[in-house]
Amino acid sequence: MLAHPVALPDTTLAVRTRGSGLPLLLLHAFPLDGRMWAAQEPLADHVRLIVPDMRGFGGSRGPGPASIEQLADDAVALLDALHVREPAVVCGCSLGGYVAQHVAVRHPDRVRAVVLVDTKLEADTPEARAARSDLAGQVRRLGQEVVAKAMVPRLLRPPQPPEPHRIAIEESLHAMIRSQPVETIVAALAALAARPDMSDAVRRVTAPALLVVGAEDAITPPDCLRRAEAIMPAARLLVVPLAGHMVPLEAPAAFNAALLEFLRGLPARRG
Repeated sequence: MLAHPVALPDTTLAVRTRGSGLPLLLLHAFPLDGRMWAAQEPLADHVRLIVPDMRGFGGSRGPGPASIEQLADDAVALLDALHVREPAVVCGCSLGGYVAQHVAVRHPDRVRAVVLVDTKLEADTPEARAARSDLAGQVRRLGQEVVAKAMVPRLLRPPQPPEPHRIAIEESLHAMIRSQPVETIVAALAALAARPDMSDAVRRVTAPALLVVGAEDAITPPDCLRRAEAIMPAARLLVVPLAGHMVPLEAPAAFNAALLEFLRGLPARRG
């Protein structure tokens, strides 16, 4: 899908749209952009895909995010700009999952269902915040390649004997990370470090929720989303074998099938 610019009140996002019907908003991970959802394009045969580059990332303009809350409000402003009036399914991976949680809490009337992928509810520990600050300093001095080298091995399941599929994913991730502005990476690291714990807030999310995590996710292990499943009123968990922190890239067939099954099982809208 080709991206086109969509103006919001204080920024312009690059957005890919395709299909019709139920709106499905896909929010990308850090430090990537909407291109990470390329394997989900076939879903446009069933729903209306809306795939933005969040502010500062990819083809979007302007500075990087000031907070996760700002990104959540951007998501709703984007729906408004695209004249999406009916509640949308909001799906986010990693950073996008943090944003999706905030959309569901801050704008519950705009959410038909929520899908949280390879993410968690808890805030950073002091050690994690310090590590993000240290990484931001390295990025300022040495550039984006520092992030790529530090993150890509941890984003995917542990290396197996040479697999063409994994090699292609690694190359794609490296290219996406290298294309992000240094200022955006630094701003996003600060926003991630400052995000609040959402464990209490999501108790109010009554929309159906699908929680997806790779069985070999080293960044947000399955126990993170098991805790979320126990807290969220209408959540169910899927643990995907042979996948790490990037289930939509590592296991796209399983992810797409599970997401479609979930969407088909949504209760009819009231009113």
